[in-house]
Amino acid sequence: MALDADVIVIGAGLAGLAATAELADAGRKVILLDQEPAASFGGQAHWSFGGLFLVDSPEQRRMRIRDSHALAWQDWLGTAGFDRPEDAWPRRWAEAYVDFAAGEKRAWLHGQGVRFFPVVGWAERGGFLADGPGNSVPRFHITWGTGPGLLEPFVRRVRAAAARGLVDLRFRHRVTGLAATAGAVDTVTGEVLVPSPAARGEASSRESVGGFELRAQAVIVTSGGIGGNHDLVRKAWPARLGTPPARLLSGVPAHVDGLMLEVAGRAGASLINGDRMWHYTEGIENWDPIWARHGIRILPGPSSLWLDARGRRLPVPLFPGFDTLGTLEHIMATGHEHTWFVLNQRIIEKEFTLSGSEQNPDLTGRSLRGVLGRALPGAPGPVEGHLRHGPDFVVASNLGDLARGMNAKTREALIDPGELRRTVEDRDRQVANPFAKDLQITAIHGARRYLGDKLIRTAAPHRILDPAAAPLIAVRLNILTRKSLGGLETDLSSRVLRPDGEPLPGVYAAGEAAGFGGGGVHGYRSLEGTFLGGCLFSGRTAGRAAARAVG
Repeated sequence: MALDADVIVIGAGLAGLAATAELADAGRKVILLDQEPAASFGGQAHWSFGGLFLVDSPEQRRMRIRDSHALAWQDWLGTAGFDRPEDAWPRRWAEAYVDFAAGEKRAWLHGQGVRFFPVVGWAERGGFLADGPGNSVPRFHITWGTGPGLLEPFVRRVRAAAARGLVDLRFRHRVTGLAATAGAVDTVTGEVLVPSPAARGEASSRESVGGFELRAQAVIVTSGGIGGNHDLVRKAWPARLGTPPARLLSGVPAHVDGLMLEVAGRAGASLINGDRMWHYTEGIENWDPIWARHGIRILPGPSSLWLDARGRRLPVPLFPGFDTLGTLEHIMATGHEHTWFVLNQRIIEKEFTLSGSEQNPDLTGRSLRGVLGRALPGAPGPVEGHLRHGPDFVVASNLGDLARGMNAKTREALIDPGELRRTVEDRDRQVANPFAKDLQITAIHGARRYLGDKLIRTAAPHRILDPAAAPLIAVRLNILTRKSLGGLETDLSSRVLRPDGEPLPGVYAAGEAAGFGGGGVHGYRSLEGTFLGGCLFSGRTAGRAAARAVG
């Protein structure tokens, strides 16, 4: 039978675009399939904040940050916690990725027109010992233009290749099967879905209008993870994290459904580390949703008081922005699925950033005036919108009313007003000096020694009950699905492996479908800024390797 293309790429997100662009640059003919309509071209990356993990970058050096490959690798190993035989390839991918992040990554992107916001963010601060999880220094580089800005060069490259006749874009093609000839996978089958008017991110119809069968020398799976499929999330939920939440918010659209992982598994692929996942604990319900159960993550500074459902402070070092997985594990052991931030207007104005391109129109639109406007009094516009309309926000002039508002949100009298007052006042006494025994206050002082935090991310230490910082605010926080950390096991050429460790001929994988490389490059935890970068690195690797193989 005749071939329809040299390579078929399944999934038109960032990893799929990176792979397709590399294949086209090598002169290979590609069919790029995606089950969504053309409006969703680019996948999840469009909705992202555009954060990228870079090591010893010019932006870091300008912010007086001393970083190095050795420090980044120390942090990665301490965060990943690799402890399984099947972590052999993920660990090798991790080492290659840190080399990339400390080496050519920035120059490669810069050469394609990608630019970065000058202030480097400090995500996943850890709070443990030197060899434990977390970033020792700020490494979260925000793309100027956020997710859409990062997508631009790859969309441009793929569309240019399509205009040259090297890439055939086929939307509304849902893959349901992979088949082999003479032992090598070369056939992709599935359903052609009915045309859909759904806008980007909205649910599209799964009604089929026919089938398709396509053949190529190689197939690259870049179809994403399972975050939009809550049934699969709960099925994969590990016992170490307790009972899966009954209520989950979705940080990704419904089409992130895990279908292709099952399809690849049936074809003989090895799937590993499915119990490792990255879900956020600072999720709020989007008051103006795009998809079902649409949640937004708060990217917090370190000053908010973090309380469990009964108003007790979370233990050290579970402060805002320090340890996502440790916080999730603690929450699920409390018997409740929500927690609270308690803060005031001064803190929300300086420390609350909402993740996502649509929540940051100034950065996404590359508006210098808009970014400078963040220094003016008042919370950023999207934050103000949630403060006024969001179902998870409570605003009050005193702690008694705040406690009553918190209890009204949950319809349970879980917060005792007297205990809430004692907790807040105990904390407030700790800010009278430039030193304290309260380790969160110590962390706030430490954060402000970093220029970027002092400028735009961390409020000067002050009493939450300071009348000049009023009103008081409480934010109910929910569990928000986001990333699968496991996936298809791959070697360093992105070839998918079988359970016996040998390559599954003809099949490659990249992006979240491959655990961002190897079947789980992050291990148990992420340092943040590594998901988009993992898509780029593994997608580029897969495209180049497949181009060589079919040449």
